[in-house]
Amino acid sequence: MKQPIKPLNVLIKGLLLFLLFNLVIAAWQPSVGQFSLYNAIYPGRERLPFGENPKQSYNLSLFDLDAMFASHVIAGINKADSEFRIIIVGDSSVWGTLLKPEETLAGQLNADNLTACGKNVRAYNLGYPTISLTKDVMLLSYGMQYDPDLVIWMTTLDAFPLDKQTSTPLVANNEEKARELASNYQLRVDADDSNFEVKSFWEKTFIGDRRAWADFFRLQIYGVMWSATGIDQVYPADYEKAQTDFEADDSYHDLTAPLTEDQLAVNALEAGFNVVGETPMLLINEPMLISSGANSDIRYNFFYPRWAYEDYREIMTTLSQQNGWTYVDLWDIVPANEFTNSAIHLTPVGENMLAENLAPYILENCK
Repeated sequence: MKQPIKPLNVLIKGLLLFLLFNLVIAAWQPSVGQFSLYNAIYPGRERLPFGENPKQSYNLSLFDLDAMFASHVIAGINKADSEFRIIIVGDSSVWGTLLKPEETLAGQLNADNLTACGKNVRAYNLGYPTISLTKDVMLLSYGMQYDPDLVIWMTTLDAFPLDKQTSTPLVANNEEKARELASNYQLRVDADDSNFEVKSFWEKTFIGDRRAWADFFRLQIYGVMWSATGIDQVYPADYEKAQTDFEADDSYHDLTAPLTEDQLAVNALEAGFNVVGETPMLLINEPMLISSGANSDIRYNFFYPRWAYEDYREIMTTLSQQNGWTYVDLWDIVPANEFTNSAIHLTPVGENMLAENLAPYILENCK
């Protein structure tokens, strides 16, 4: 005789299976990136996912590096023998705030159809908004798995203050990766850094980590509209122009003159060079807006008082000479009218100037 189904038993078995599923997820910690629809059903994105208004930009910010890179075009392209591969890391100026993908530095280098070592140059945009050397090292270490022939590291003084290294959300939410970089490449990470989001075992279960899983699934869903439109950020018709008039204030991150190496995250630079190893790398001091407005004799722009930036440039030149780094200082090559909403965000014309200035150094570092 057929036994009747007991709802309570079914409920208990279901709960036990769900609990087991959560425990397996926590213990296994699967790489969600391996399940990505990008570079399979959708094409890969030209830049890493980042967005604050997903419904308009078809993009969002998440902190899973596997999922981020799995959505990028570089993960879906096997490197051909004829390709001279360049990866570019840096801040929002590299990512391309207010720029279409083809207008970014990577896009303009690709449009130039350069050849190096008899191969076709193909640049990949691995920039990411927020300014932090440690964030750059983290992305750089991930990008090296794609076998670049040349690395371009775009940076600026505001990536160097010690208080900015782990406070950026991408680093704060990847504590294990930061510890790995500390172990493998001598990146300095404090054992008790309060910025890190450290997850307990239960927070690594599917339920405990549901926000990360939800972000991953949302990124896949937004791929439908992104692939149909090519839109990956909001392009406002009007925006507030970069500030050119300032108060008579020469402060910078609670630091005092003269600026010294001890006040800056120089170790993160060293770790970055350890990460790339024998691969050639160009370290670029990126262009910035030089104001001629009120109190511009005190401040170059919103970010920098003159004393701090000038000390920084001297430090960078000295460090590069001491360590044999290929360092290019392009701080003043773009006029003030070719910046958009920030002292480091360029117009398409400004990006073209930058690309033209970088091209000879790319050819010189063909090895």
